[in-house]
Amino acid sequence: MQEIKSKDHDDKNHYKEALKYHIGGKISVVPKTPLRDEHDLSLAYSPGVAAPCKAIEENPLLAFKYTSKNSLVAVISNGTAVLGLGDIGAQASKPVMEGKAVLFKTFGNVDAFDIEVNEKDPRKFIEIVKAIAPTFGGINLEDIKAPDCFLIERELKEALDIPVMHDDQHGTAIVSTAAIMNASEIIGKSIESMRVVIVGAGAAGIACGKMYKQIGVKDIVMFDSKGCIDSTHSDLNEYKKEFVSSKHYANLREALKDADVFLGLSKPNLLSGEDLKVMAKDPLIFALANPVPEILPEDALKARPDAIIATGRSDYPNQINNVLGFPYIFNGAMKVHAKKINYEMKIAAARALAKLAQDEVPVTVQRLHDHKLVFGREYLVPSPFDKRLREKVANAVAKAAVDSGVARLELDKL
Repeated sequence: MQEIKSKDHDDKNHYKEALKYHIGGKISVVPKTPLRDEHDLSLAYSPGVAAPCKAIEENPLLAFKYTSKNSLVAVISNGTAVLGLGDIGAQASKPVMEGKAVLFKTFGNVDAFDIEVNEKDPRKFIEIVKAIAPTFGGINLEDIKAPDCFLIERELKEALDIPVMHDDQHGTAIVSTAAIMNASEIIGKSIESMRVVIVGAGAAGIACGKMYKQIGVKDIVMFDSKGCIDSTHSDLNEYKKEFVSSKHYANLREALKDADVFLGLSKPNLLSGEDLKVMAKDPLIFALANPVPEILPEDALKARPDAIIATGRSDYPNQINNVLGFPYIFNGAMKVHAKKINYEMKIAAARALAKLAQDEVPVTVQRLHDHKLVFGREYLVPSPFDKRLREKVANAVAKAAVDSGVARLELDKL
């Protein structure tokens, strides 16, 4: 395990460095077509621009051919649940959304615009997004609080004919599912037999629970800020009700007894080594609170040397990082003009990630890390810098879109 440096001096320097990095913003608009002379001007604007306008009016699907629609994603937020910062508002969330746009382009070669919407009413937010949707070939919802995010995503998916995904939910679910698939193989324990305890019943926690059930997990216990979600809860929303436990657990340690998986999407230092000692053999400890996890990996391993640990941090092995998912999911979906992102496409992404982690890591990727990357307990999911992700994951998603009937194009026509 790598040593963490957490000195106040380093934190202050990093803060200043971050502010300097963001001066002027992180994205710009670059033309794809030439504009060198009067003739080019006549094609780019008046009168030539009328030709594609008329074509699209007659056949709206031609917008995918004659505009940037099919290569453009909207990163949309109202800033109500910004990771680690909470409800900071639309404008303050803009650096995060710009950053997401940079990741889309850098990793997935997908153009993205950030759009910050100053509207907290979910119904009004939905109408705003529907109104601007013709501009885009995909919509990435970001940093929207639960339970509003569930309603917003569901209604936009039903109303629009382009891929819509709330990445805070599904990104974590997809990448952590890939990690569980590989961990299951490493420890020789079937996914169907695993008992999972999830702490954090927000957007990511609910989505993870749903996806784990879809891959075969039968026993899930979920905790929210009030404790174990069971029949004693009287104010559960429709999304938490799916995870009501038939048994009451007085505390987390009681729930962890003989559990195979702990998934934390909650707060720092929630777990102690003593808590982990009651878990089953070869426990999976996915402590994903950022920047400080529910338990530090070195403390977890001291208590349970047989544990497999994952965090949300880049300075430890097994980072559960959404960047392994969304750039390639949208790339694959838009490649075949998919109308939506469905379960089949998400599980295809998870399986592609799991498979790629098992392949030999290229030397060029190894050089970017200060520890050896070999499939095993400390390498469950690929490095974000593995350039094979774009081909492997995007193609798997595109194929799943075609096979599940939500694509407008066939793969052999690309």
